[in-house]
Amino acid sequence: MQQTAMVLAEETPEDWWEVEALYDLCFAPGRSALSSYRLRDGVDPISALCLTARDPEGILAGAVRNWPVSIGSAEAVLLGPIAVHPTRQGEGLAALLMWECLSKARQAGWQRIILVGDAPYYGRFGFTKLNGVTMPPPTNPDRVLGLALAAGAWTGITGQVTRIR
Repeated sequence: MQQTAMVLAEETPEDWWEVEALYDLCFAPGRSALSSYRLRDGVDPISALCLTARDPEGILAGAVRNWPVSIGSAEAVLLGPIAVHPTRQGEGLAALLMWECLSKARQAGWQRIILVGDAPYYGRFGFTKLNGVTMPPPTNPDRVLGLALAAGAWTGITGQVTRIR
């Protein structure tokens, strides 16, 4: 694994188009048709949890965005999308962005985080399959993962994940 100094920073409005271009490069063209995007429509991301990773020359290497969602009366962070430029993959940037997001979310007082992803990958960060929590269809329920940022934060939390109103 190549080690390069990265500068992590909160995403700014000036970063927006560059981050969108990175997401277009890293994900399928129809990424905005995914059900998780319906939870983001008309909702501002959690700016303190939207991060960029740039190399010393200022070139965008990775980014992550996070959104508020509800599960019943409980609020949670919807993590993602997270992406690393193909030329920078294998350097640990996704993990760096993930650990920073988790740290910042705890510091901000968030109790729980949810994402849709591969359990073997996200398990190393502490995410586990959520039973009784459903994302909008057609999301595979085995890919709905959660992490408690505070003890017992997922206890008793069930239901449909919805947009924050």
